[in-house]
Amino acid sequence: MVVKFFLIATLLFGFLTCNSFAQELESVEDDPVTLKIKSFISEDTYRDNEEFINVIFDPKSSYYIKDRVDVVKVVQTLKSNGLLNLFFKAPQEFTLTFKTNGSPIFFVRIMDDVLSSIGYFRYVTSGAHLDESEFSWTINLTSEYMTDPLILQNALQKSGCDIIDISRDSVKAWSYIIDIGSGELNVPLLEDAAKVQLKRSLYAHWFNVSQIRGLEVRSSRRNHWYPYISYYDASLHLVKLLKRDRVYKSISLLIPKNAKYIKISDLYTLKNLRDGLVLSPMGAR
Repeated sequence: MVVKFFLIATLLFGFLTCNSFAQELESVEDDPVTLKIKSFISEDTYRDNEEFINVIFDPKSSYYIKDRVDVVKVVQTLKSNGLLNLFFKAPQEFTLTFKTNGSPIFFVRIMDDVLSSIGYFRYVTSGAHLDESEFSWTINLTSEYMTDPLILQNALQKSGCDIIDISRDSVKAWSYIIDIGSGELNVPLLEDAAKVQLKRSLYAHWFNVSQIRGLEVRSSRRNHWYPYISYYDASLHLVKLLKRDRVYKSISLLIPKNAKYIKISDLYTLKNLRDGLVLSPMGAR
């Protein structure tokens, strides 16, 4: 009888111990921060450095933004502690995919500006896909290192955008989910009665005109300016286009109510503007 009781007790203890271990293992595997850590490094790297990882990511509660993992902070912690290397041994071609549920036109313009601001001037679009839930844009670049998410995040935030999630699909292929809900072009804001002197440029001038009702543009005697002016809404849909096939020394513009941005250029070439232009915003809205 005693032996039988001992045997039952032993089996019960073993079952409870295994069950407890399984629950503990499941708890670790279900931890979003841990799962995200494992997605950026190899199994061997995680296993060999598990105790160190537990230390540098303590407390894990600091790696959340509301109810989502602060994935940029996770990558930065791994990188700064030598667990994630973004450098290649030699220049390599790699792929970046950016996804959003916002306007594709606006999104691509934002990303183009952001990529240029962090030094990526040459890239090739290798794919784009739009469905009911999201738009994705894939580009190929060549560099000595993979894009640093923290640098990308800082550049995106200047336009009111944010990185929601990152996936390391392979060593040379990363995917980003970007929130552009509060995004806007990182261009100068024109304000009532605040004159702006434009310097000579070979690129069109972009401005935020959401705060003004009118604009006077003056050209100098040395210029031969053929106005080519475009208005865009907040999603970069064309609102109005104005073009003139004769030289203007000044022009007064009434800003459309739904226009947020204006692009000022020349119908033929910006080389016609030797001295730039002077902008005089009129009327607040």
